Amino acid sequence: MPDLDLSPAGLIAGMVVSSVGLGLYLFGKRNERFAPLISGMALMAAPLVVHGALALWALCGLVVAGLWLAARLG
Repeated sequence: MPDLDLSPAGLIAGMVVSSVGLGLYLFGKRNERFAPLISGMALMAAPLVVHGALALWALCGLVVAGLWLAARLG
């Protein structure tokens, strides 16, 4: 298993992505909406799994785009 990315970019990316995930999780839990709840949990866990700032931003973009698409379609 590779080491965690402890560069300043990796730490800031992890903190921002996790904060967005926490906000989505709380929103989904409070409003009883499944898609934001799952997206928030995925974003909070992403910095533990993805090692690298650019990969983390890309994953965050994909999760948020998927959430937007899910909200648009139904």
